[in-house]
Amino acid sequence: MAFLISHPAHFFGLGLGSGLTGFAPGTFGTLAAIPLWLLMAEQLLLIQCVIIIVASVIGIYFCGKTASDLGSHDHGAIVWDEFVGFWLTMLFAPAGLIWLLAGFGLFRLFDIVKPWPIKLLDQKVHGGFGIMIDDVLAGLFAGL
Repeated sequence: MAFLISHPAHFFGLGLGSGLTGFAPGTFGTLAAIPLWLLMAEQLLLIQCVIIIVASVIGIYFCGKTASDLGSHDHGAIVWDEFVGFWLTMLFAPAGLIWLLAGFGLFRLFDIVKPWPIKLLDQKVHGGFGIMIDDVLAGLFAGL
């Protein structure tokens, strides 16, 4: 808990604390992204896109700083990338509970399975950008 609040990047990098579950942190991180998506879904598409772009760019810093301070390339507790990837998936989905559930399931599937080129980027690209890029691509794949 002390690490979570020791730096703002840690708070966001660890998904507002949702990555600290110890079990399936990516899934719990994605679940934690849902209420924020529901707030974003009420906004114009342009606003949603701006939020996701900004969250992606600052996510490179959040995730990179948190990973560095944890001494790990991509520690499982770092789930800000799941937030952004899920939000990206939901940009392509109509409103409604069934679409929210489908978006959640498809994003988790692509994030876990990591089809080409997601897996390649996950293995070859490091730092904050590397942490973010595989989930951004998983979000795009799931959305399309």
